Amino acid sequence: MPARWEQMFNTGATAETADQPDDQERRGLFSRMRESLSKSRRAMTQQLTAVMFDPADADVWERLEEALIMADCGVSATVAVIERLEAEADAGGLRSADELGDRLAAIVAELMQPPGDPRIDVSHRPSVMLVTGVNGTGKTTSIGKIAHHLRDAGLTCVIGAADTFRAAAGEQLETWADRAGADFVSSQSGADPAAVAFDSVAAAQARGRDVVIVDTAGRLHTQDHLMDELRKIHRVIGQREPGAPHEVLLTIDATTGQNGLQQARLFSEAVDVTGIVLTKLDGTAKGGIALAIAHEMGIPVKLIGIGEGLEDLRPFDPDMFARALFSTSD
Repeated sequence: MPARWEQMFNTGATAETADQPDDQERRGLFSRMRESLSKSRRAMTQQLTAVMFDPADADVWERLEEALIMADCGVSATVAVIERLEAEADAGGLRSADELGDRLAAIVAELMQPPGDPRIDVSHRPSVMLVTGVNGTGKTTSIGKIAHHLRDAGLTCVIGAADTFRAAAGEQLETWADRAGADFVSSQSGADPAAVAFDSVAAAQARGRDVVIVDTAGRLHTQDHLMDELRKIHRVIGQREPGAPHEVLLTIDATTGQNGLQQARLFSEAVDVTGIVLTKLDGTAKGGIALAIAHEMGIPVKLIGIGEGLEDLRPFDPDMFARALFSTSD
């Protein structure tokens, strides 16, 4: 899994052996992750201890199951996890709360491993990234941070403001574009969003830019007319650049819990979502939603937000995430 931003972008070039974070850097990343997930982790620690106090007691396993569900791990994933842990406990393989936490983290990490390439595909010229999600999920901010890291990776970028329903959204996005040194394409308020998306791709083609990021209106997944508009944007982009968009990222606010899973389901029915940007993990006790989405939807979580800083939008590492959330040992 990518551990650094420079490893997060699949440029299509022959891969060189990338430097991995050293032990000190990894400990720093893990510590930051663990701190950000403290609300979720504290909710689990008590139940892990209770299970090890009397692993033969069916009630304690039920309480652990409830704790996982309350953390929004999802019923399907929770059942799979509990069945494996109980089998290991019955075989005498779990002897302490720390050991239980470590095995829980390992199983969860395994269930969250993406089926395909976990990186963001920027191997086309231009590569087109469509970013969608409901208002308040951190979509615009995430686009700005991605554009910044694209610049650091030596890639040029066009940002298209196809959210023409809110003038403030375009202004915020233009500020991020300026910070990231990206070209900015917009239109007047109320204009056709698909036309803005089309013009953004055309601008990248004409100017020889590497990547296009298209913002979309913060539509609710229950608003049929806006979901139809999203389908239209997707279709029009493909007309201008065959095979595009190459990435469709859905931003989900982790604090919404199971509603985020429902959003993933419905957005996936409208467009082919290729990855999740899971934001605001530092403000929730329901960090298990990452497991629910990855396990039940089969959509990889590609980026996570664990704070407001530029570096707090990070490539998702299932192993580090699971250890930070469930392991009781350091």
